Amino acid sequence: MMKIGIFGGTFNPIHNGHILLSEYCKKQVELDKIILIPSYMPPHKTNYDLVSEKHRFNMCNIACMDLIGYEVSDIEITRKGKSYSCDTLTSLKKTYSDDELYLIVGADMFLTLDQWKNPEIIFAKSKIITIPRDSSDFEVLTHFYVKKLKPMGAEATILENPVSSISSTFIRNNIENFSFINSFINKNVYEYIVKNNLYRK
Repeated sequence: MMKIGIFGGTFNPIHNGHILLSEYCKKQVELDKIILIPSYMPPHKTNYDLVSEKHRFNMCNIACMDLIGYEVSDIEITRKGKSYSCDTLTSLKKTYSDDELYLIVGADMFLTLDQWKNPEIIFAKSKIITIPRDSSDFEVLTHFYVKKLKPMGAEATILENPVSSISSTFIRNNIENFSFINSFINKNVYEYIVKNNLYRK
């Protein structure tokens, strides 16, 4: 039986913060594999700066090229429409019926899980991993889990240490200045962005 981390998002673009976060989860929870899932249309965001799903999928593949235990899935892109975690996890559980799925979500999303579509399906199909934004978050996340999510059937791991808070918005806003963002984004991903003229104002 494998322990598989499911890490979805717009990845617009994927950056080193995403990788640091997933690597931290992988190490702390002893996950065997991370599946990155670029969303087709995220239900919680309206992003006018969203590049095509093809480009976001390609950038994820480039970012993971030299990483061990990673794969990128086009499950939500192929399905099209709004990307709901309950649907994605239901599909993945058919493929990984003998394995444990761990849904990786940020602190902000964790605190809204009770409002997601069919949260009971999410909790039945997966365990949750979340990471605080800063050192003051841990108690807030723990309290919300114990009082709200656990009674709904959730099983969650709340990691204690925050990781890099780089945002894709920051990368997009500084895309013309590689020397400024070079420590935050994979060089090959950046070259792909330049080659395909992405995120230009």
